[in-house]
Amino acid sequence: MGSGAGSFIKFLLRNFDVLAWPVVSLVYPLHASVTAIETQSHADDKQWLTYWVLYSLLALFELTFAKLIEWIPIWSYLKLILTCWLVIPYFSGAAYVYEYFVRPVFVNPQSINIWYVPKKMGIFRKPDDVLTAAEKYIAENGPDAFEKILSRSDKSRRYKQHETMHGKEYQYQGNYKSF
Repeated sequence: MGSGAGSFIKFLLRNFDVLAWPVVSLVYPLHASVTAIETQSHADDKQWLTYWVLYSLLALFELTFAKLIEWIPIWSYLKLILTCWLVIPYFSGAAYVYEYFVRPVFVNPQSINIWYVPKKMGIFRKPDDVLTAAEKYIAENGPDAFEKILSRSDKSRRYKQHETMHGKEYQYQGNYKSF
């Protein structure tokens, strides 16, 4: 009997990463997420929503780079340590990663080109930017038309600001006529 228990303990220790990862990454977060849904606090909801976003990104990373990852012998241990850091609320790992790495990409999307190749400018192509569009509009319609558009935009912006400052919504109160 002694050798059976010893082999079982050896089996658990050798496969600790394989056995612990589902508990750490799925079972505990599922339980904590259900508990967070039932509470009135939004802080724990944010913690677990953030965790599930990062869990999804980790799963996508693993699926994408599976052939490369299988050559890293300690990947399962690294994944377990990373998941523990993300899951345990004391460390706030999920909030940290989301705030400094994920959120800037999704909330403020900016074109990040790590392989910079300058675009070729042909004779028929101009860069599409605001100044070029404004110059083209002025050339076609004249500066007075452009000034008129700017003043309409400014009036519209001021009107919307006034409406939101006073908490009133705009409602059309005229007669509805069909043409």
